[in-house]
Amino acid sequence: MFKIRFVTLVLGLFALITFSSCCSKSAPESAQAIHENDNSNFVVITDVVPDAILEIRYYSTYNFVGTRIDGYQAPVALLTRRAADSLRAVSDELKEMGYRLKIYDAYRPQMGVDHFLRWGADLSDTLMKRYFYPNVDKSRLFELEYIAEKSGHSRGSTVDLTLFDMATGKELDMGGTFDWFGRESHPDCGGNPQTMEYRANDTITAQQFANRMILRKAMLNHGFKPYECEWWHFTLKNEPYPESYFNFPVEMLKKEGSKNRISNTP
Repeated sequence: MFKIRFVTLVLGLFALITFSSCCSKSAPESAQAIHENDNSNFVVITDVVPDAILEIRYYSTYNFVGTRIDGYQAPVALLTRRAADSLRAVSDELKEMGYRLKIYDAYRPQMGVDHFLRWGADLSDTLMKRYFYPNVDKSRLFELEYIAEKSGHSRGSTVDLTLFDMATGKELDMGGTFDWFGRESHPDCGGNPQTMEYRANDTITAQQFANRMILRKAMLNHGFKPYECEWWHFTLKNEPYPESYFNFPVEMLKKEGSKNRISNTP
């Protein structure tokens, strides 16, 4: 009986460790999510970081779904005021180095996450597979946790971004594209992100790894924490709404100082 209980305990611990090590594209950090519709403490990023370049992928059709995502009503990026102020400090540091921030996504309404869930359940829709997940069977996207019911983006202090090189007039080469479902997107692909030391490999070059580390270092310097599965994804450590998930649409907001409590958008 003791042996059986011991084996069961060991297997349970192994399963827990294995599950915990999996990468989740949009995993919840609180079991009791609250869908809030008050955008009064959010700002348009470009009002705070005027040098930021926007390429809001979920407003366009060039994303892993292939259509505009629910809730994206304008090609703008929103963040909580606290996160936006910290991002301004990142931008100021990098601008001195000749770079500008290019933003793909920031606040994401829960309705957008729900759109991802519906798309993931439709295994016949593989329109963008060749561009974003050619090496992953769509039937495994939930199992591999590339899609989940909640996203840190919906808390309002997470941003997906890269660097734009002012000298070349192009994005900095990161050795991988935004929203690529695969090991190549991990920050430790090609090196140790903690020490920022490159490790020779056949996936990304030393320069590409160094470019990723330029972005990572600047974000860490100003209060953001990285995500272990996506080199482009960062969340403010001291985020103001760690247990709240918002559902108002992505759109231009009223000027700062005006309260704007809105109803849920279907």
